[in-house]
Amino acid sequence: MKKILLCIFSLFILTTAIHAQNANRTKFIADSLQAYVSRALTNWRVPGTAVCIIKDNRIVLVKGFGVKELGLNNKVDENTRFMIGSNTKAFTATAIAMLAAEKKLSLNDKVTKYLPDFKLDNKAATELLTVRDLLCHRLGFQTFQGDFTFYNTNLTRSEVMSKMALIKAPYGFRTTWGYTNSAFLTAGEIIPKVTDQNWDIYLKEKIFAPLGMSNTLGLSVAMPKAFNRSAGHTITDNRLIAIPYANLDNMAPAGAISSTAVDMGKWVMALLNNGKVGNKQVIPEAAIAATRQPQDIVGTSEHLDGTKNFQLYGLGWFLEDYHNHRLVMHDGGVNGFVSSVTLVPEENLGIVILTNTDQNNLYEALRWEILDAYFKLPYRNYSDAYLKEYKSYTTEQIAADKKLRDTVARNPRAELSLSYYEGKFTNPLYGTVNIERGDNNDLNMRFEHHPKMYARLQPLGGNRFYVTFSDPVLGKAIFPFTVQNGKVTGFKLKVADFVEMGAYDFKRQ
Repeated sequence: MKKILLCIFSLFILTTAIHAQNANRTKFIADSLQAYVSRALTNWRVPGTAVCIIKDNRIVLVKGFGVKELGLNNKVDENTRFMIGSNTKAFTATAIAMLAAEKKLSLNDKVTKYLPDFKLDNKAATELLTVRDLLCHRLGFQTFQGDFTFYNTNLTRSEVMSKMALIKAPYGFRTTWGYTNSAFLTAGEIIPKVTDQNWDIYLKEKIFAPLGMSNTLGLSVAMPKAFNRSAGHTITDNRLIAIPYANLDNMAPAGAISSTAVDMGKWVMALLNNGKVGNKQVIPEAAIAATRQPQDIVGTSEHLDGTKNFQLYGLGWFLEDYHNHRLVMHDGGVNGFVSSVTLVPEENLGIVILTNTDQNNLYEALRWEILDAYFKLPYRNYSDAYLKEYKSYTTEQIAADKKLRDTVARNPRAELSLSYYEGKFTNPLYGTVNIERGDNNDLNMRFEHHPKMYARLQPLGGNRFYVTFSDPVLGKAIFPFTVQNGKVTGFKLKVADFVEMGAYDFKRQ
């Protein structure tokens, strides 16, 4: 689902000059890819990856590298399952576009035609909102807004959609692009209203099965019991660790699919072949065209060679020009995994990269490396360039965290007795959290919609607390508390940008 982004860190480096190779660039795939990936896995601390490259209706390469789980000798192969995160969105958008091509709905239908109880905070937006709007991130929300409440929580799909009415959109409806996972959930929930089939069943019957994607799973609940699955990993306290699979099924149409390099190759090959598998038209050509039609301006993308291009969004796909080649692409990130899918329709080229950590830019670097090879552009060693920037960023983060830990170690006193910070606090969107005394000089926080998670709060002095979440994906934070007339009235909650960029104001109940 996440995120986007996209990339966990948007690393575009404009300073490193790297000389072009004189050799035939197309030989990079056959001669150098194995060594390149093997070295990059070590440098990026990625246990495993799987790659598929399609060119001219032929699989050029499909291969696994590394291991499924850190510390175990279980090698990744081409049929190993990875969670694909927001690369799920292209499936959801294509499914909706298929229904539109079959005249079972229109992309310009009002959402309330199918979900009459659906509401946004803005009444006019509620009345104008179309199916198309849901699929191109133009509700006026900030990127990832609401995701801490929705993502990996115990809320149902209907509860998530109800809570969307509580989100205060910072932008005008249709004025500003903002990546909205809950909008894709809402779009997916239109499918059963039209077909009498749940989103995952419809995808299985209309896309997965006809394309032969027999190892692809629509729901995250199936991943822990699946055969030949990769474990997800993250880095916390500079340690690479395996982590549990996220529970994403309340947001499934935005990011719950798990798949393999082979299966994703079949998906990409069908899209490059205008929806055909052999002589059979599995996906209507009109549906594919609809998803690639630009709907919004995202911004400007910058590349290692200094070129800049507009980045647009279609329906479930990012669209951009790169050295006079039109790219149709998306990244995906969920707990423990990031991935990328890239199509170059005019070149009949497709690239799938799946990785099993959520803190790497190898998936992005490798995409550009392969594209440059096919486009006969100079070799730039994106992996090393991105890694240099990543290490600089993480060094700063580690130093900042150490400073906070050193402060905690000095055992500073909070402004008030810790008992004053205990109690229940509420946020209109999220709900309730409960703070109680923990061990030694700290507090514990429990979350209404994250029942398996807790956070440890340690005084930094004054009314600020250093916060460590039991779920490392949420990162570390500083929670400032508000005190009025000697009483604690609330605090501000912040989690990692990977989950949500904005902060939540909680008030004492």
